[in-house]
Amino acid sequence: MMIARIWHGVTLECESNEFLEYITRTGEKDCRSAPGNCGVYVLRRVEDGKAHFLFISFWDSYDSIKRFAGDEYEKAVYYPEDKKFLLELEATVTHHEVLKGPQNPGCLQS
Repeated sequence: MMIARIWHGVTLECESNEFLEYITRTGEKDCRSAPGNCGVYVLRRVEDGKAHFLFISFWDSYDSIKRFAGDEYEKAVYYPEDKKFLLELEATVTHHEVLKGPQNPGCLQS
């Protein structure tokens, strides 16, 4: 069973590209290199001058998530400069069983 770990964060729209570059260097890099990680998606929705990000990482087990995030694996993992960008630091993430995935994963390549 694959597990999706979903984090939500909000930045100002004018800082969203810089934040995307930042999370690519930090959270995405760390997730992708962690044992048991099966991939990462980063989604953005801009609304009313704010950019909402969903960072979805996929894992092979809860044990792998705990090795990455610690025993309190439902707490969000933050990096030192997150406070520079994020309007609030949400305390938790959510976890979901992945029941189905993209029918054509090649469509998601950039």
